[in-house]
Formats: sequence, C-alpha cells, structure tokens
Amino acid sequence: MAISLREKYAIVHQRLVAAYGAPAWRQHLPPVDELVSTILSQSTSDTNRDKAFAALQAGFADWAAVMNAPEAAVREAIRPAGLANQKAPRIQAALQEVYRRQGALSLDLLADLPLEEAQAWLTSINGVGPKTAAIVLLFAFNRPAFPVDTHVHRVTRRLGLIGPKVSAEKAHQLLPQLGEPETFYAFHLNVIRHGREVCQARRPNCVFCPLRGLCDDYQARHLPRPG
Repeated sequence: MAISLREKYAIVHQRLVAAYGAPAWRQHLPPVDELVSTILSQSTSDTNRDKAFAALQAGFADWAAVMNAPEAAVREAIRPAGLANQKAPRIQAALQEVYRRQGALSLDLLADLPLEEAQAWLTSINGVGPKTAAIVLLFAFNRPAFPVDTHVHRVTRRLGLIGPKVSAEKAHQLLPQLGEPETFYAFHLNVIRHGREVCQARRPNCVFCPLRGLCDDYQARHLPRPG
C-alpha cells in the first residue's frame, strides 16, 4: 500500500535521526554574518567559504567597513571563496540595501515578521535567493524555513519527496508542506550529512543506506520490474 509524501517524510526523518542523531537548534552566526557567509558559500566548499569569511573579519573592523570599502579590497579578501568578482559587489550591495532600509546593519526585524513577509523581505535584495533567505531565517532566527542546497535537492529527488524535474527553487515551496516545522532544522542537517556520506552525487552507497526501502531512485535502478 502506497504511503503519502507526508508519511514518507516522517519516516525519512525518523530514520535519519536514528542514524545521525537529532541536532538541537543553535544560532550558527548572527544574522548579518549569516547573510554574508551564505553569499560567500555560493558555488564553493564550506572550507573555502570559511577562509573568505575569516579574511573579511580579519581585514575589516565591522560590516560597515566592508560595505564602504573599495570593491577591490573586498574582492581580494574573499578570493578563497571563488567568484570574487561577482560576490564582492553582491555582498556590498546587500549590506547597503539593509542599511538603506533599516538605517543600521541589522536584520533583527526578521525575528517578528510573518514568515512569508520575512522571506519576501530578504529575497527582494538583489543576489539573495530562496536558499540564502531560508538559511538566514532558520540558522540565525530559528524560523521554520527550509533551505534546499545541492545535497537536499539531490537526496529528496532520489527519495521521491519531490519530483525528478522539480527545481531547487520550487523545492523551497514544496518540502515545507511535507513535515512539521520543528523537524526542519534536524532534517536539513541530517539530509546534508547523508548526502555527503552515503547518497553522494556520482556513486551513492545504497548498500549502507537506511533509506533505500523508501527510495524511488534505488527501486527504479535495482529492483526487478514486474512482468
């Protein structure tokens, strides 16, 4: 008997918690730091993102100094993250827009806005997409947003929680409908870990996967077709 997507989500969540634990929410970075870090993370590794973020913090007194610095200075500082020519003006423009709207480099208003309004406020900043907005809201404010990075997108498509042609952007709308908001933080982190350690892009290690009985991709590739 087929199970619903909500039921599948709940079982996946339970099995990932059994495999990796249930991480409790903690604030990873202050909100503006999280925004800058997430822009740096685009199309690069966590290690390179962290090097670039540390270089910004070491090279500038505060985010106002980054905002007002010559673009070339910011570009040089964040070079380890890659795409510095795109990311430097994007970071400065985002900081300038926050300051223009708030009169300060503060995102504290996002704690109290209705979730959809908070998401719209962030994504109206040029260069801030649904993933960046969701990361800021979830990690900095413990708001029930659902970031879809490359691992989450790949694993949830393979499982059949979203369709095989659903884009990451569309998945930001669909996946939060499947689970309880209090599961989003643990689900997000556990799926990322699962994607890195087991359900890898090129060679998923299905033999050791606790989800293979739920996985549409595994069943399509490994189970015999009827008749």
